[in-house]
Amino acid sequence: MTSPVDDWTPSARARARTEFRRAQHRRALLVALVATLLVLAVVVLVVTTAPGWDRAREAFFSPQRAVEVLPEVAAGLWLNFRVWVVASVVGLVVGLLLAVVRTSRIPALFPLRMLTVAYVDVFRGVPLLLVLLLVGFGLPALRLSWLPVSAAFLGGLAIVLTYTAYFAEIFRAGIESVHPSQVSAARSLGLNRGQATRLVVLPQAVRNVTAPAASMLVSLQKDSGLISILGAVDAIRAAQIATTGDYNFTPYVVAGVLFLLISIPLTRLVDAWSARQGWRGELRRLPGAGVLR
Repeated sequence: MTSPVDDWTPSARARARTEFRRAQHRRALLVALVATLLVLAVVVLVVTTAPGWDRAREAFFSPQRAVEVLPEVAAGLWLNFRVWVVASVVGLVVGLLLAVVRTSRIPALFPLRMLTVAYVDVFRGVPLLLVLLLVGFGLPALRLSWLPVSAAFLGGLAIVLTYTAYFAEIFRAGIESVHPSQVSAARSLGLNRGQATRLVVLPQAVRNVTAPAASMLVSLQKDSGLISILGAVDAIRAAQIATTGDYNFTPYVVAGVLFLLISIPLTRLVDAWSARQGWRGELRRLPGAGVLR
């Protein structure tokens, strides 16, 4: 037995409208392609005809120098990758816990709520570069025997402190976006407040803020390169060491390209996820959705 949805076919007018929109889309793509090629041609012409282009090409785009420094810069990028993964996991978990504490209305947790508000306000208001300097040079001055003082650890700690505050605000917005009727319904089924938060509120909240949290992870991946200011030999620091002496800045270009090879796929994945979660993703589930676009 077939359902009415399976038997649905667009009318002739709907098919004509769809074909017209497809033609418009193809025309727009053609115009965009031509405009892009013209802009690129102008940029290439301006750059290559500049008086100092030959010297700049040798200083920034030397293929031989790029091949020489690639192993060292790639090894430094591996440190950036590890810092990014650890900081992402810790920031997401701790940020979610802080968001739960901040949105809780249990009287006994009032001191923790105030501490959470102060923590989020401070680390969202202080630039990450300043946090890196304070943590990187302040904590070793305490001479705590149990505290690691490596540049990679201290830099990662500063990044965690800053981005945890941002994740906490993102998750708090997600929790507050869940309608109170969801909690009332869960309580009416016999769940206590903790169970309602864990089983009903948090799954919906996390789903609502997946896209902005993922965008923040992309930003964290780029900022992992700031640990180089503390002396950690990451991709940027390795490129800086490679430029010492000959003043050829190709290693910096190599480091930038390696970062792009990670950040661009991540950005595209976040965009695809956002589209699936938005109204476009909902239209895909509707019969005849192509007519509605």
